[in-house]
Amino acid sequence: MEGYDYEFLENHAKDPGTHHFKGISSPKAIENITDYKPDSILVFGWAFQSHLRIIRHFKGKVPVYFRGDSTLIDQKFGIKSNLKKIFISWVYHHIDIAFYVGKKNKSYFKRYGLTDKKLRFSPHAIDNDRFSIDRKKDAAEIRKTLKIGQNDLLILFAGKLESKKNPELLLHAFFELDLPNVHLLFVGNGELEESLKLKVESLEQKSEVGSPKFEEPVSIKDLNTPNVLRRAQDHIEVQSSKFKVQSLVFIPSPPSSTSGCSKSLKERIHFMDFQNQTQMPAVYQACDLFCLPSKGPGETWGLAVNEAMATGKAILVSDKAGCSADLVKPHLNGEIFISGNLKDLKDKLLTTLSNKNILIEYGKASKKIIEDWSFEKQVNSFLKTINS
Repeated sequence: MEGYDYEFLENHAKDPGTHHFKGISSPKAIENITDYKPDSILVFGWAFQSHLRIIRHFKGKVPVYFRGDSTLIDQKFGIKSNLKKIFISWVYHHIDIAFYVGKKNKSYFKRYGLTDKKLRFSPHAIDNDRFSIDRKKDAAEIRKTLKIGQNDLLILFAGKLESKKNPELLLHAFFELDLPNVHLLFVGNGELEESLKLKVESLEQKSEVGSPKFEEPVSIKDLNTPNVLRRAQDHIEVQSSKFKVQSLVFIPSPPSSTSGCSKSLKERIHFMDFQNQTQMPAVYQACDLFCLPSKGPGETWGLAVNEAMATGKAILVSDKAGCSADLVKPHLNGEIFISGNLKDLKDKLLTTLSNKNILIEYGKASKKIIEDWSFEKQVNSFLKTINS
C-alpha cells in the first residue's frame, strides 16, 4: 500500500458483504470524498448502497468513472426485463465513462444506454508474470502424487464447486467418454463438493454391475448401507510436501467382468482442496487442458481462464463464460461448447484430447493471446482516460 495516499472507510452495514445491496454502507463516504477533493472518482459496481449514493451525488461535480463486468448472457425478456432496463439505464445516466472488460460486457453497457463515446476498453486481467514462472518441478510433484503417467493427459477444473460453474457436466462427460490414459482433477471447495464425490461413488457402483451410467449420488440416508460405509473407509488422503490431494479410491466388491471400467475410474478422478494463489501456477502447469463448463447465471468472466492461459494451457469453455468471446479462439488455443449440452462437450473433449501435440500448440497460442490481457494494459487505460 506504499507510494500513494489512501483511506479505508468504515462499513456500518448490519450484514457486511458484497452479497446484497445494503452490504456496503458508509454514511460518511460522500463527506470524506468531498474532503479528499478528488480530480475523478472510479467506482467498481453500482449495486451497493454507498456506491449508488456516490455515483448520484457526484454527477456533474466530479468526473465519475465506472468499472463492471456484467453481461447479457442470462438476459430474459418480459415486463421485468423492461423495468430493469429503465432502472439500469437511469443508473448509467450518472456515469461519465465506463470501462468494459470484454466484448460481452461492452454489449451490456450499450444495451443500457452507454454510447461508444462513453466506453473505454480496460481488459480483465491477472498477474500474467507470476503464473508464467516455470513451476515444472512442483507440477511434476502433483502429477506424481496423483499417479498420472508422463504420457497421460490431465483435464483440470479449478474454481468454486458451485452450480453456475457446472462441474457435474464435466464429470458426466468424462465418465461417458471413458478415455484411456486421461485423468480429471477438480481443484476447489464449495457446495457441490460432497455431491460430486458421491456421484463418483455412484458411478463406481453402477460400473460394477455392468451399467456405467451417470446418475444422482446416493443420499445421506443410504450411507448406512454396508457397501457405502466400506467405500467411505476406502477413501485415502495422500499428502505431498506442498499440496494436499484427495484421490477417491474404491475397492470393488464383489468382482465382476466389468471391473476394468471401475478400476479405470478410481484411478483417474481426483479432488484437491482449495489452493493458495501461490500454489495455483503449479496446479495449472500440471494439466494439459483447462475446462470451465459454466452454465450461469453470474459467470460474467472466469478469471481462471486467464490464469490457465498465462501458464500456457489449452482451453475448453462453455459459451456462457463471459471470457469465451475474447480469450478462446476455436482451433487456435481451444474450443467453445454449448452450455449444458453434454454431447457438444464430449465432442469438444474428443477434439482437444485427440493429440497431445495439438494441446501443446493450443497452449502456446494461449500464452501469446493473454499477453494483451495484462494489468499494465488495464491501468494504462485508466490513466489515459483520467489524464485526458
